[in-house]
Amino acid sequence: MAKFNTSTARPVGHAPIRTDSTATGTTYEGAPGYARDAQSELFLLAVTNMVGENTFYESAGDRDSRFSQLVRQVAVTDFDWLTRFARWLRGEANMRSASLALAAEGTKACLAAEQPGSRALIASVLQRADEPAEFISYWHAHYGRKLPMAVKRGVADAAARLYNERSFLKWDSDSRGVRFADVIQLAHVDPRSEWQSALFKYAIEARIGIEGLQIPEQLGVLRANTVLRALGPDRIRELAEAGELAEHLSTAGVTWEAVPSLVNGPWTKELWESIIPSMGYMALLRNLRNFDQAGVSDTVAATVGARLSDPEQVAKSRQLPMRFLSAYRAALSLRWSWPLEQALDAAVSNVPALDGRTLILIDTSGSMNAGFSKDGTLMRWDAAVVFGLALARRCAHADVVSYSNHGLRFDLRAGESLLSAIARWKNDGFFIGAGTATAAATKATFDRHDRVVILTDEQTGWGGDPGAVLPPTVPLYTWNLAGYRHGHAAGGPNRHTFGGLSDKGFDLIPLLERGRDGNWPF
Repeated sequence: MAKFNTSTARPVGHAPIRTDSTATGTTYEGAPGYARDAQSELFLLAVTNMVGENTFYESAGDRDSRFSQLVRQVAVTDFDWLTRFARWLRGEANMRSASLALAAEGTKACLAAEQPGSRALIASVLQRADEPAEFISYWHAHYGRKLPMAVKRGVADAAARLYNERSFLKWDSDSRGVRFADVIQLAHVDPRSEWQSALFKYAIEARIGIEGLQIPEQLGVLRANTVLRALGPDRIRELAEAGELAEHLSTAGVTWEAVPSLVNGPWTKELWESIIPSMGYMALLRNLRNFDQAGVSDTVAATVGARLSDPEQVAKSRQLPMRFLSAYRAALSLRWSWPLEQALDAAVSNVPALDGRTLILIDTSGSMNAGFSKDGTLMRWDAAVVFGLALARRCAHADVVSYSNHGLRFDLRAGESLLSAIARWKNDGFFIGAGTATAAATKATFDRHDRVVILTDEQTGWGGDPGAVLPPTVPLYTWNLAGYRHGHAAGGPNRHTFGGLSDKGFDLIPLLERGRDGNWPF
């Protein structure tokens, strides 16, 4: 039986996500469901939304339609909030597809309401040189071939900022439905310099297919690219063996992905070791298995590990914590374990230290086995376990429980690394995979704890509101990992909901417990 903490009530702060205090619907498993205001529902959906991907309970079409409706609703009621959210979603949250769709749907709503501001909204979320074309493709697919003036100007602002020789070489190809030249012509992009004017002219003429087209003198990177590609495979290998390939690639605006095409063959140890110093953080993280298969030396691997584990590099990369778990699982060699452990620690550094006793409930029901990543290697329960165990390590005392239709206590081991604990969770059968009895699990495991944290998709099946089985003075923090419409607990004092795939919301816990209100992270 649950034992209630009878200590003096603490000050009550309020989280930005607002949930109704009475049930107005049901969860997908039939339990009473609690709706949220439009901003709160949109936030929870956007920070977990891989656009175009099915989830356990919602099809991709239904989920994207709900997302669009929420964006259009908020766009006309609080456009300033939507604009700030869009910038944060694309930047700090690094949710690229969701932010582009948000900007397009927000623009459509503003145009219908004859409301200004769409130009700046569009330009603010287009942060990579392939995105102006992606935005136009989205608009064509959803709203037709004609581009409104606000769309043209927002896209043009971004294209003028992002288009250069290197981005042209990286992102413009025959495989793209909308090319650089199409963007330049459709959005009437004005060049900002003489070299950019020459680039725009060349891109358009190349798109048309003018025979004998010559690269202008101003475009030195494009000219160097042509020279490099004419060297032939043997000369490219010689440059790699001499340690000079990376410099030549940089001069020619060629990224590491193009190396196999330059040598007309597979990656080798020498090719990888030549190019690794010039690779970006994400590229290194995603190629650890390839490094192992090619036999990259321990000396070079040590330099990769040093970069991966550098907290500044981790922060700058904006990689979601689960990416380090994915890399750890994919790598063949144990030499990556310690750097990835340090990187994961840095990626969850916002998880606060908590005093007292904390009950952490991790939902491992069947719906939490739905995938995050397109390759199916990361599940929602993976994210729940990463954050739940990271939080447990920061607590003065934590009880961790995996629950579905029953609960399993997970013993924390002093000195165990986070990655090792996650592997033990998976290997020792702590994913249950049945129904969702959140309230029952909460009642069965609560024992005078100072707070309760539940990591879940909130689609409880029976037992009602988990907050109802706790004393009103004990805070309940729900970490939402799916963004479905209805939540599992009533809103009210000491009942808080956060969400997302990063650690950015956990720092609200001590703030709220000091009686201060939490703000949106933007």
